[in-house]
Amino acid sequence: MNSGIRSGIVAGLVAGVAFGLAMQVMSAPAPDGGSIPMIVMVAMVVRSQSLVVGWLYHLFNSAVIGAIFGWFVGNRLQSYAASLVWGALYGVAWWILGGLVLMPLLLGMSAFAPVATADMQSVAIGSLVGHIMYGLILGLGFVWLEGRRRVQARGQG
Repeated sequence: MNSGIRSGIVAGLVAGVAFGLAMQVMSAPAPDGGSIPMIVMVAMVVRSQSLVVGWLYHLFNSAVIGAIFGWFVGNRLQSYAASLVWGALYGVAWWILGGLVLMPLLLGMSAFAPVATADMQSVAIGSLVGHIMYGLILGLGFVWLEGRRRVQARGQG
């Protein structure tokens, strides 16, 4: 497996834990009019209301999204400053694709419903912040892991 993809998976999982903890405490409107932790809303995508299922599905997505990041940036990201920029942009891109298009569609809402529906707008903003946080941690973790790998490779050569 490509080292960039491997580093992306690991960094994606670390970033996913941070984002998941945030989603554990953020509330979203429930179908019954109450509120639920956002991580439960993630579980609802796969037709569950279990926190465990929400976490497993979220971490699976975090690893896949991290792998795509590692494949996409490859060896091009070598500075922490660049990793912050690319990570934040990547987080925003996934907020649009995942948080505003795919997740609402999979939950039976229209695309962009979180920003178009008054009671969901705070959820959309929380999701944006979480996706940016995910991207920043992903970018930093990726560059750190790849830097360590390069140092170890030079030491063995």
